[in-house]
Amino acid sequence: MKEGKKALALFGALSLVLVLSACSTDPVNSQSTGFWDHYIIWNFVRAIKALSNLFGGSYGWGIIIFTIIVRIIILPLMFYQIKSSRKTMDLQPQLKELQAKYPDRDQDSMRAMQEEQKKLYAEAGVNPVAGCLPLLVQMPVLLALYQAIFRSQELKTGTFMWMQLGDKDPYFILPVLAAIFTFATSKLSMMSQPDTGQKGMTAAMTYGMPLMIFITALNVPAALSLYWVITNAFSVGQTLLINNPFKINRERAEKEQAKKDRERDLKKAKKRALRNRKK
Repeated sequence: MKEGKKALALFGALSLVLVLSACSTDPVNSQSTGFWDHYIIWNFVRAIKALSNLFGGSYGWGIIIFTIIVRIIILPLMFYQIKSSRKTMDLQPQLKELQAKYPDRDQDSMRAMQEEQKKLYAEAGVNPVAGCLPLLVQMPVLLALYQAIFRSQELKTGTFMWMQLGDKDPYFILPVLAAIFTFATSKLSMMSQPDTGQKGMTAAMTYGMPLMIFITALNVPAALSLYWVITNAFSVGQTLLINNPFKINRERAEKEQAKKDRERDLKKAKKRALRNRKK
């Protein structure tokens, strides 16, 4: 658990450094200096331009292809996070039993409960902080794309379909799509969760996050809204592929039914054994 906290603190510190280092609004080009500007922002601009050239110079298509490439690159990390989250959800009944076992909140009880939780996680191969990693990876990417658009005159003035990438979507189509795909991803994820008594909080996030995305997308450049649309649409497909709630719930129901069948067969066997002894 301590190693996990150290890793989370390290990633958090790195993200904070990236955020603070990205506050400049100076134009970025091949002469820009500094790790963030020269190696991250400028290379993002170069990559989007190179991909755009494959589609007649359309920077919108460049952003779309770039986004998909980024999501494919971090797909193994997302797969690990989803797998770890599923294991954690399956452990919820045992975790609730531990909480009931240690109802007191004194230091000794909390330490004992944490030790047993640590052992439970280790036996199940679960890393409790794994769910934070994809978010911490995506945050610098989103920030870098935002900076690449605002600090590159070419990308800022580029057009795509009905919009100018450096301005807001005049018809609010991208904000609506970003919110819809965000809701779809959250809803599918919530559907795969077992009933642990915490679905109220999850439901609040399911409906609250799309609203936040929608409001934010109304006030940012269309290029960034385009990134959100593509990345969340990718997330919907990714969820259906590797964390399909319909498949998970079917497997969970089959497992529960098999457990009930075993218990029923065991009760019948005990009754038969009891009758035989009476004879």
